[in-house]
Amino acid sequence: MQKQLEGTFHTGNYTNLFAEYGFSETEIQNKLNDTWNQMFQGPEETRIYYEAGDSGGYLLDTGNLDVRTEGMSYGMMMAVQLDRKDVFDRIWYWAHTHMLLREGENAGYFAWSCHRDGTKNSNGPAPDGEEFFALALFFASHRWGDGHVPFNYSEQAKELLRICIHKGEDGIGKPMWNPDHKLIKFVPNCEFSDPSYHLPHFYTLFALWAYEEDRAFWTEAAEASRNYLQKACHPVTGLAAEYAYYDGTPNDERGYGHFFSDSYRVAANIGLDAYWFGGSEWHTDTVHRIQAFFTDKSPEDYRRYSLDGTPFEEKALHPVGLLATNAMGSLAAADSPHAKACVELFWQTPIRTGERRYYDNCLYLFSLLALSGHFKIWMPK
Repeated sequence: MQKQLEGTFHTGNYTNLFAEYGFSETEIQNKLNDTWNQMFQGPEETRIYYEAGDSGGYLLDTGNLDVRTEGMSYGMMMAVQLDRKDVFDRIWYWAHTHMLLREGENAGYFAWSCHRDGTKNSNGPAPDGEEFFALALFFASHRWGDGHVPFNYSEQAKELLRICIHKGEDGIGKPMWNPDHKLIKFVPNCEFSDPSYHLPHFYTLFALWAYEEDRAFWTEAAEASRNYLQKACHPVTGLAAEYAYYDGTPNDERGYGHFFSDSYRVAANIGLDAYWFGGSEWHTDTVHRIQAFFTDKSPEDYRRYSLDGTPFEEKALHPVGLLATNAMGSLAAADSPHAKACVELFWQTPIRTGERRYYDNCLYLFSLLALSGHFKIWMPK
C-alpha cells in the first residue's frame, strides 16, 4: 500500500486512504459534506465562516475573536478543493479589501489580524497566510479561470510571491524568505523560522507558476525546506518546535521552543509533501516517530512537550487538531504500524465545538480532504 508515495503530481492518482482502510465511499463523502456544512453554514457551536455584506465573507478565529490571514487563506484552499467558487470569492474579496496593506514598509503583504468589521489589528503580516493565499489563488485560476481585479487569481498570486521574496531590495521593508538560506521567516523582520510554515510541496508548484525570473528561487526554497525539516524534527520523537533557528534548533527566547499548537501542522505538511511529490525514507520515518510517540496517549491528556518528549503540566489547547494532523501524516507512512490507528481515531472524533473550535476544525477539514483524496493539485487547463 505504498503507491501514494509515488506522488500524485506524477501519477494523477489521488489515493483515498480512508477507503483503503475499509471505510465506504458513501460514508466518506457524507463526512466530508457534513464537516463543510457544519463549519461554513452550521449552527453557532460549529460555524467559523460568516458572510459580510453583499460580497464578503470571513473565517473567525473563535478563540481570539479576530480574523486572521491564516484562517482566510485556509478557507480559500478548502473552498477551491471543494469547488465552492462563491465562498472562495467572498473570502478573497474580504481579504483583499480589508487585510491588504497598501502603504508603509509592509505594502503588498496582508495584515495578519483584523476585527470582524475589517479594522486592522496589526500592520504586519504572517507568512503562513501569504503562502496559502498564493497557492489557493493559483488553484482557483486553474480550476475556474481568471476574472477581473481582484479575481485575476494567477496575477494576484504571482505578484504576491514576487513581493514575498523581493521586498526590501529597494531598502523598504523585509522579505518573507531569507534570501541566503531560502527559508521562510516567522515574520519578515525576524531572522528565525517556524517549522510548521515550511511547505516544500507548495514551493515546488510555485517554481512552475511564479514569474519566470522567480522560479529558480522557489526550486531552491523547496529543497532548503525539506532539508530544514529534517533538522527541525527530533531524531527520536519526530517532534518539532513552534519556533526554530535556521539551523533547526529550537528558539525558546519567547517560550516557543517546544512542541505546541503551531507544531502540530508539521506532520500534516510532511504527509501532503509525500502525497503530492513522493515520499522519502525520511518522510516515512518521521511520521512513524510522531505517531509512535502519541500511540499511548489519549487526546484528553495531550500536553505541551519538549522535543525529547518530556511533558509539561500545560494541556494542549487543540487536541482535535493534533490528532487530525497525526492522521494526515499517514499519507507518508501508510504501512506504519500506527498509521491506521491514527486515521481511525481521527474518523471517530467529531469536529470540535465551542470557543476553541476554529484552529482544530481547520486542521480537521484539511486532514479529511487529504485522507479522502480530495486535497488535489489543480493544474492549468
